[in-house]
Amino acid sequence: MLLVNTPDIPGKKIKSTLGLVKGSTIRAKNIGKDIASSFRQLVGGEMKEYSEMLLEARQIATKLMVEEAESLGANAVVNIRFASASVMQGAAEILVYGTAVICEDCDA
Repeated sequence: MLLVNTPDIPGKKIKSTLGLVKGSTIRAKNIGKDIASSFRQLVGGEMKEYSEMLLEARQIATKLMVEEAESLGANAVVNIRFASASVMQGAAEILVYGTAVICEDCDA
């Protein structure tokens, strides 16, 4: 599955547009890591626990979007966008969406 954040794929022809596909997840860290991040917030520095949480959430949301695209018969997703929102303290929603397409010679 080819994934791009552009509306087209340079050097490739899009044969068919199948529609919007998306994936989302809400992730939260456990209380121990939340406390560790709270201390780091006081002294400054990267909040690694939250960076890891968001990376994991992006990977899960992307996997769900790809599965939806594959179920439509797509071999590529174009114009991919990510959005995030805080659901509550320590929890975030990640949404990824794009347009599922059938592309010539995109069986990567």
